[in-house]
Amino acid sequence: MKVLALSGGVGGAKLALGLARVLPVDALTVVANTADDFEHLGFYIAPDLDTVMYTLAGINDSERGWGLAGESWQCLDALDRLGGERWFQLGDRDLATHILRSSLLREGLSLTEVTARLCDALQVAVTLLPMSDDPVRTLVDCEDGELPFQHYFVREQCRPAVRGFRFEGQQLARPQAQFMELLADPELGLVVICPSNPFVSVDPILGLPAVRDALASCAAPVYAVSPIVGDRALKGPAAKMMAELGLPVSAASVAAHYRGLVDTFVMDDSDATLAGTIDEPGMQVMTAPTVMKSLEDREQLARVLLSHAEDAKP
Repeated sequence: MKVLALSGGVGGAKLALGLARVLPVDALTVVANTADDFEHLGFYIAPDLDTVMYTLAGINDSERGWGLAGESWQCLDALDRLGGERWFQLGDRDLATHILRSSLLREGLSLTEVTARLCDALQVAVTLLPMSDDPVRTLVDCEDGELPFQHYFVREQCRPAVRGFRFEGQQLARPQAQFMELLADPELGLVVICPSNPFVSVDPILGLPAVRDALASCAAPVYAVSPIVGDRALKGPAAKMMAELGLPVSAASVAAHYRGLVDTFVMDDSDATLAGTIDEPGMQVMTAPTVMKSLEDREQLARVLLSHAEDAKP
């Protein structure tokens, strides 16, 4: 079956890798959030795209969860000595990606075309697409005003309390063309919303014009994997954001967030007692081992989702 995965950064990349390892290379398409993208020191930075790309290429830093394995920081140290900003850590090898991407974008290539070139060079066989070739930027509404996402997430280390989010340019952005074509493909067998932050990783994708309608009408079932296990997020600030927005920190709150969009909601086995409390019309609930600590865990979750979707076919 053809499979479409919607992904943010670290958590989404883990499941994307699991799917990539158990599916034929031409069966999987991963669409990554680009609302985290920003310009820094003259470079176009695409954090979620790069995290997914490096993970699929097998060259990511699995300890930090972002960046490249075996990275060095000599350029950043030299920049610091010169009085430049170093709050956003750009490794020496990682810089090559940003230099080339920025150069190709200035030459007039689209973000889709640039991503394809980078993936080809890194021997990433599955299709990785940005959610849009048009700019969308996440702004975090905090106590003291709006912050661009990377300033909130990296520079401020998620310390400010959040009150909401705004996606600048979202309603004018066109969803990536191949992404929309795949949603209309009768051979699409499964859509997976990866265990990424529902507010700042998934909502930027879902809020693009026509995406929700295309998901609702596509031939494939839509599965969403919860990024919340127990009362915490496995990675990132999702739990903190939920608490500050006045939402219970639980998988049930994530299920409610995807109300009317998702056919099957997937929560961790450890949250099985919550399954009966989720009463969302049209949404089935299943439990599975969703905590992906090892490569085997990633593959196992991918197989469970594919098997469940296959068994659920009419």
